Amino acid sequence: MLSEPRAGRLAAWGNALLAGLVSPDDAVLAIVGEDAVHRVEGLPGESAPVGLTLALGRLRTLGVTGLRLALPAPGHPLGLSGPPEFNARALDAEQAVVCYGAAFGLVPEVYEAGPEGDVHVEVVWHVLPVREAPPADVPSLGEAERELAEALRDATEVLTRLDVAGSGPVAEAAIDAYRARAERGREVLAPGYPSRAVRVLELAQRVGTLIVVATESGHGGAVSASEMGARREALRPVERTARRAQVAAYNSVVEERERGVR
Repeated sequence: MLSEPRAGRLAAWGNALLAGLVSPDDAVLAIVGEDAVHRVEGLPGESAPVGLTLALGRLRTLGVTGLRLALPAPGHPLGLSGPPEFNARALDAEQAVVCYGAAFGLVPEVYEAGPEGDVHVEVVWHVLPVREAPPADVPSLGEAERELAEALRDATEVLTRLDVAGSGPVAEAAIDAYRARAERGREVLAPGYPSRAVRVLELAQRVGTLIVVATESGHGGAVSASEMGARREALRPVERTARRAQVAAYNSVVEERERGVR
């Protein structure tokens, strides 16, 4: 939850590019981030993998006007619309991008190479057909914001009840990571996103931080396996709410366009 999904970067900056708000070079630079290179495989009309610049341009000519994020988890096909083959690939990757305006989806496959300390990451986006249907279980921004406020309260109560101190080096690192993200929060979403989307995404990251604290900062007062299991079970709906809100934030531009807001 603390790290930005690659599919999120592709959706956000791809939307900005499709709207004419950023240049192709700036969009690709933001999407690739710290990875070495991204390529797109299976693009109609191309027999071999191509670069992101060509791929995004081709998707536009194929009718794509927006990109949505999907963050599925076992038993929760969040943001997906089928068919089963695409859903399975997306679930395996735990993320995907679903095109709006044309029935395509993109699923990342990540490769790491190089010696320890000098590992570089390459990403191949596989283009697959998708079903043209509403994405599963994605709330509106307003719904996501309300649900997150409740989830934040619930998460805090769970941590207190289970005597999770929220201290120690791992917890402090998680909190520092959130603070660093919050300070540059408006860089997470690309140009063209509403301020409410940024606010919802930041709150989702804050809830994600509490989940990290609960699951990785030591045992707190829950010293038995059953108590640790109870902690995970209690936080499961909180984690789901945070993922739903994250998807709502990234997809807000497309949802507004679909409703005719823009």
